[in-house]
Amino acid sequence: MSPADKPWHVLRRSRVHGTGVYAARKIPAGTRIFEYQGEIISPDEADRRHPVNPDDPFHTFFFALSNDTVIDGNVNGNDSRWVNHSCEPNCETEETDDHKVYIVALEDVARGDELFFDYGLVLDERITKTVREQYRCLCGTPSCRGTMLALKRKPAQKTAVQTVAKAEKAAAKKTSRAKSEQPAQKAAKNAAKQAAKKAGQKAAKKATKQAGKKAATKVGAASRSDVSGQPGKKAAKQPGAARKLGAKKAVAGGGTKAAHSRKAV
Repeated sequence: MSPADKPWHVLRRSRVHGTGVYAARKIPAGTRIFEYQGEIISPDEADRRHPVNPDDPFHTFFFALSNDTVIDGNVNGNDSRWVNHSCEPNCETEETDDHKVYIVALEDVARGDELFFDYGLVLDERITKTVREQYRCLCGTPSCRGTMLALKRKPAQKTAVQTVAKAEKAAAKKTSRAKSEQPAQKAAKNAAKQAAKKAGQKAAKKATKQAGKKAATKVGAASRSDVSGQPGKKAAKQPGAARKLGAKKAVAGGGTKAAHSRKAV
């Protein structure tokens, strides 16, 4: 017999339950070890036949298929029916398009290791503590869920997952909003600067205009004093005052010119 023809497995007494299936040699991950064989029956017939062993009524060789039929491994079955359950299996089941089921290695299995797959048994009734105990798991692995039944995920676990997802979504939204606000904030800052600049220019323009008006008023007052005669007589009597008045006119005129220069600027 060539190595390719040698079986992958041997039957031995299991440390977990009854008879077990062990690797006869190293089994590479992904290997189809054997097909789960047996008679194909209807669900109603499976209900009629159950239990197989009155002394162990919750032990079953039934395997439900996706086309609503059942493989009864106790009739015309092979060694695959002796593969025990584990919550941390090294094998899995694979159903093909033509509804054949194979036991496939999930990982490299060393020679002498027992083969397991997760039964994931499904019941139509409510899963009570008593029912869980009836299908009690004996695998003893760290992640053992205590039963061979397929249990629904706890609401708290679902809530935790949803909470994390919601928090991640909120964080992403906040980051996106912050990025979109940066250009707006920059634009607002520039607008404030422009407004302040315009306000300063307006204030300077107003101050210059007021200074010009004040200077023009002084010049007009000085000119009227010369024409009226009364201040003129006084100035004639006091020539120094006339020279002062002329000096004031010159300064006032210069002030007006200077004011026009600032306005132009």
